[in-house]
Amino acid sequence: MSNLSRRNFLKSTAAAGIATLPALAEAAQPRQQPDKEKDPFGGFTVGIQSYSYRMLSFERALEQIQMLGLHYVELYRGHLPTTATEAQIKAARNLMEKQRITPIAFGVESFNKDNAANRRLFDFGRRLGVRYLSADPSMDSFDSLDKLVAEYNIGIAIHPHGPQGKQLHRWYSAEEIMKAVRDRHRLIGSCLDTGHLIRCAQEPFNRKLDPAQQVRHMGARNFGLHLKDHDNKTRTDVVFGRGVLNVGNVLRALREVKFAGYISIEYEANPNNPTPDIRACLDVFREAVRKLT
Repeated sequence: MSNLSRRNFLKSTAAAGIATLPALAEAAQPRQQPDKEKDPFGGFTVGIQSYSYRMLSFERALEQIQMLGLHYVELYRGHLPTTATEAQIKAARNLMEKQRITPIAFGVESFNKDNAANRRLFDFGRRLGVRYLSADPSMDSFDSLDKLVAEYNIGIAIHPHGPQGKQLHRWYSAEEIMKAVRDRHRLIGSCLDTGHLIRCAQEPFNRKLDPAQQVRHMGARNFGLHLKDHDNKTRTDVVFGRGVLNVGNVLRALREVKFAGYISIEYEANPNNPTPDIRACLDVFREAVRKLT
């Protein structure tokens, strides 16, 4: 090949390579609508609330989550205290990385008007690397939270606890949460708990709350969801579908509101060995995803 021909060849191949770069970059982008055959969770971010494994050590809990084929976790302070040192947080992150598990949320934590105390929780969340703090804030906390969510870019996801003794928790429903947050920063929303919503139908409260409708009421302020079923007769958590929870209806509602947050499977029964029941819950979840239109 002559020098002139060689120069023309190199120019033409370089141009061809440059022309393919946009296509390669586009191919490298994640799919916006995952193939249901390849993603059994239908595009939802599904993990575990580590409270489900409260009787196990942090390391053993992560092993169980990995065995379930899940890669996200919402941690609670029993597995990693909010007073953890930098070295302890680093060690925890290393353990999660080893199991290919990402911490996406932490909680449920209390917040009040003490801005310094609230800031310490946000600092902890930033060092841990979570996107959300599931929360039980007092009514006087919101002026502080408005500023902190904007500064840290970490969302506050208010969590209802249903009946507590002889009264309902202050955030027992989406309606109660929305009344408090509708005029607040866009990063203050909810982490509804379907189990606690179901519990509101117990005597003497008799508040029958439809989890799917509760999701719709929160709309764009749905940041997280604790997905669980509950049997009000035995007053215990049960495998999805053995109580009153319709997983398919909840997932459809989440799709309708364009939910982009986290779903934490939480199972409070059988704390010494919840994995078999959680696996059964995941089977129901996958089947519900397959039936979604």
